[in-house]
Amino acid sequence: MLLMVPVIAGGVAVPLAVTAGTASAPEAERPARAAAAPMPQTQKTVTAPASRPYGVDVSHHDKGFDWSQKKLSFGIVKATEGVEHKDSTFVRNWAEIQENGLVRGAYHYGRPGNDPVREADHYLKTVTSAGLRTGDLLVLDLETTDGRSKSEVNDWAKRWLERVQQKTGVKPLFYSSWSFAKEYGKGLGEYPLWVAHYGKARGRVTAPSPWKQWAIHQYASTDHDHNVSRLSADGLRQLGYDPSAPSSG
Repeated sequence: MLLMVPVIAGGVAVPLAVTAGTASAPEAERPARAAAAPMPQTQKTVTAPASRPYGVDVSHHDKGFDWSQKKLSFGIVKATEGVEHKDSTFVRNWAEIQENGLVRGAYHYGRPGNDPVREADHYLKTVTSAGLRTGDLLVLDLETTDGRSKSEVNDWAKRWLERVQQKTGVKPLFYSSWSFAKEYGKGLGEYPLWVAHYGKARGRVTAPSPWKQWAIHQYASTDHDHNVSRLSADGLRQLGYDPSAPSSG
């Protein structure tokens, strides 16, 4: 899909189209990953810009990714899309991230044309079947409208996020491009933000409203997507799954 990223040219903000996958078909899609959310500061360890943990996100487009690379602190992988699709590389990536001792996360590529509860349940069934451990990050990747209005997309996102929180007791991360998050993220500022913005240097992005801060910044895409966290590895894990958190199971 195309992400419209503002870059500065001659002092004027110019929209730049960045290809991040096509959202129309599961096997053609190449999602970006997310931005900033206001987070309780009592439990988060913020890192200095020069030492921010580095991580990547991948899907079936990145077959055979080497998770043993020493520079990696975290990895986030595509698990599901829509109400039926499962990423063909999810189970292998999920296991290998764990084997290499990295913070790991699983994302769902949301399709607002479907029922958000069905999509959330499909995602949770897939991830729990692969093994959900303490500190694993749960993520909604939302970057398409499926032709729905702003209010419909916003309501869809709220219902998906609320469903996952209800079932797990944990607030999922919300991922999107900077502009999409600003346009469709009303009322979602309580969810940690993973923001894609390729027009800013790594870790130098500001959070779009309604977020006050970002958790992860996706700053570039080559053969895979590149990210930094403003939190330490332990801080990221504190955003993740906690089996002791109250939930409806």
